[in-house]
Amino acid sequence: MALGIADLAIGTWTAPDAVSGCTVVLPPEGTVGAVAVRGSAPGTREAAALGPMGKVEVCHGVLLAGGSAYGLAAADGVVAYLEEQGRGFPLPGAVVPIVGAAIVLDAAVAHPPSRPGPAAGLAACEAAVLADPAEGRVGVGAGCTVAKVAGLAHAHPSGQAIAVRRAGGVTVGVLVANNALGEVVAEDGTWIARADVADATPRFPEVDPFAAPLAGAAGDGPARSVPGDEAAPPSAGGGAPASGGPTSNTVIGCIVTDARLSKRDVARVADLGHSGVARAVRPAHTEADGDALFCLATGRVEASVDLVAHLAAEAVAEACRRGPLLAARSAP
Repeated sequence: MALGIADLAIGTWTAPDAVSGCTVVLPPEGTVGAVAVRGSAPGTREAAALGPMGKVEVCHGVLLAGGSAYGLAAADGVVAYLEEQGRGFPLPGAVVPIVGAAIVLDAAVAHPPSRPGPAAGLAACEAAVLADPAEGRVGVGAGCTVAKVAGLAHAHPSGQAIAVRRAGGVTVGVLVANNALGEVVAEDGTWIARADVADATPRFPEVDPFAAPLAGAAGDGPARSVPGDEAAPPSAGGGAPASGGPTSNTVIGCIVTDARLSKRDVARVADLGHSGVARAVRPAHTEADGDALFCLATGRVEASVDLVAHLAAEAVAEACRRGPLLAARSAP
């Protein structure tokens, strides 16, 4: 079962040059959905409808994509797929699928052929299976990086990862793409991914890592090339990179549980799931991050919202940590 949840399907599409991709989560019929945004620079679709004040309760799919705002177009392919399957909000003579989406900025923003579009979203749906997806630098995680606090040249590769928690008869599974500005810390306080510079080097928030090259920002070796290096836009003067722009750093993901929850409770789980991001990423939820978490509840097990939220935060933290660990192991 995908993420330990019955009848949940997950599919991925990775660009041929492996610098971007998308991942789709397709829940069973009747699943209640919500989203919570903590970052200041999000890129989302259906966030208002799936927000705590939105009238929509049922969510038919969630798409996580690279390519910045261009990647939101991949949700059109998911909508088309669901329509073909007859899954959506029923209207006379038609159905309207509700597909939530969130994006990260990776190298595809500067390479149009690599941007996930409708065909990529459709391909991810057609590849979806009732089993855990691949992790690391695949799907939405293909172009992710973390620890950009001293500039993108000193970042670490990251990727998509999953984690599952069970207690009291309820299961909570998560899929997270970690593309954070912040560095990543383990549960015991040791560092998993830090900027590749000397400890004394000024870092965000003391300096803007996208404003100019950091003088003397030399670590143990030369700056590494990581997915997304070329995504930093040039400044107006043609010199140092300017601000990374909207969604240049983002943790996005989807929490799925078999608990029976109301729309209000699902929104609360999505919101409290961000506690897991704060546990693993330092700093988290900055002005340069577009952090967004969806939550889907399939409604098969009675459980308290507090238990589900507790398990969700733990699983999100683990998945945030696994992304850069798995990407580092798969790096050439």
